[in-house]
Amino acid sequence: MLSGYVVGWCTTWLSGPACPASPVSGRDSMMPVRISRYTGMLGAVALAVAGYLGGALPHADLRSTVPSILGQPRTAGAVALFVTGVALLSWSWLRLAPVTRAGAGARDLTARAGAPDLAAGAVAETRGGRVRSGVAALSVRWVLVTAGLWALPLLLAPPLASRDAYAYACQGATYAAGRSPYAEGVAALPCPWVDTVSFIWRDTPAPYGPGFVVLAGAAAALAGGSLFAAIGWLRLVALAGALLIAWRVPALARACGTDPGRALWLGLAAPLVGIHLVSGAHNDGLMIGLVVAGLGAAVAREPVTAAGTVAGRSGAAGFGTGWWRGVLVVGALLGLALAIKVTAVVVLPFAALLLAGPLRRPTVTRVFAVAAALAVVAAAVLGLVSLATTLGFGWVDGLASSGDSRQWTSLPTGVGFAIDYLFLPPGHTSVPVTRAVGIAVLAVVLVVLFLRTANWLPRRGPGGLPHGESEGLDRTRRIVAAAGWALGCTVLLAPVFHPWYALWPLTLLAVADWRRWLGWVATALAFLVLPDGFNLARVTKLPGALLMLALALFLLWRMFRLWRTRQAPGSPPA
Repeated sequence: MLSGYVVGWCTTWLSGPACPASPVSGRDSMMPVRISRYTGMLGAVALAVAGYLGGALPHADLRSTVPSILGQPRTAGAVALFVTGVALLSWSWLRLAPVTRAGAGARDLTARAGAPDLAAGAVAETRGGRVRSGVAALSVRWVLVTAGLWALPLLLAPPLASRDAYAYACQGATYAAGRSPYAEGVAALPCPWVDTVSFIWRDTPAPYGPGFVVLAGAAAALAGGSLFAAIGWLRLVALAGALLIAWRVPALARACGTDPGRALWLGLAAPLVGIHLVSGAHNDGLMIGLVVAGLGAAVAREPVTAAGTVAGRSGAAGFGTGWWRGVLVVGALLGLALAIKVTAVVVLPFAALLLAGPLRRPTVTRVFAVAAALAVVAAAVLGLVSLATTLGFGWVDGLASSGDSRQWTSLPTGVGFAIDYLFLPPGHTSVPVTRAVGIAVLAVVLVVLFLRTANWLPRRGPGGLPHGESEGLDRTRRIVAAAGWALGCTVLLAPVFHPWYALWPLTLLAVADWRRWLGWVATALAFLVLPDGFNLARVTKLPGALLMLALALFLLWRMFRLWRTRQAPGSPPA
């Protein structure tokens, strides 16, 4: 109940006393957005009811199967309500998502439609090449109120689609009792809620950073032995990440030249956010919020000149005495993100590019000087958190245990499964090899993406960012988009994938480089896990593995075609 009051108060504080009237006169312009708001809220209520009927309840069957779930009226009804709720939320979210490439804002859309008079308060939607105007633009306040209304029913219901919150609570109880969750799994008492944790994670050390372990320990200590209170406190931690997103995404979108309301809609109102960050209380929300805050601070700081002095003043920054303050602030925020989940490290080089200055092609010396300073600050913050929590660097060993889960939803793992099915005898597996190859490919992709974003690689033909034309993007937007694609490549090529991992790149791409197909991927992922936490990937291993193999071959083909195009004699250097 406390969580519900907190989200209501925070939403009101961020958005103002009430949803503003539409800047477009007439009821017709507001009708589509009102329909989306209340249809999505109906979907959220359906999800909440599904949580009570057959969600990830504390004492639910931990060995459930699809027949056992669908064979009981209560759990079958929960699945029906869950599917209905996700469908309503997804429809409400997608129908207000931009349908032109790169997440164009209202002014971009109306200018292309030849209707500049609508830019002040309405957007034009394009469908099949036709333009339809008169739909009210999304204000930041309206999006915040709507996202709060959608989140409220989920805050008052049991967790959905994952039992990770129970593992968090037990890891926190272990730490609160003076023991290290990096040295032993939650099956080692004194966790009083070990029976609620999925079997696969009971003997597994915590794979999370020391910052989150401390927060989980505080949640367990404040709970006073109540599991429901512990889950409530953990949801407040996840909500803190959502509030960071709500606070910094609009500013980051303005710096990128995109529509703040639409960016916030795409990044905060997605069904994955409600299901996995709000209801599931996953710590990814706090990591994403800190990353967004770090990048937002980077775009607000004064750039560094070649001599190491301040190139100019930024009124939004509030600093005017030296570039090092920007490095300290951004480094501290990204260091805290690393203390939640270490995967945030892939964003650090792109934050350095933002801090390095406004030049189209900054010098290597300047970028590496800023990057080194940023890395030192982030590492120092992570080290201080590790030492202050008395956990030391045991989290490094905990990272290895995160690969214990094997599902085809990870591209390298799925390709390994496909090779096993097609070419290897029973009892043999290629998954360790394909996972190692995936990590090596990821390292190369991240380096190339960084070098191309910094304009340090010679280019022929169009390009610069994956999947689209980047030449029209300004420098800030291009760098933020590259950071989003770097997180996307990390999610794609990592050994393990869960649906909520998709929120890492989606939040940044919603700001800088949204693609219509990203919305469809996010929607499909919202259906992947049943309300009790049963992952449908477990019963679709063969078709899923073949799908991942086909995806890998398709990506290789696309890369080869892109390389051939850029090597063509008629392609001028970019």
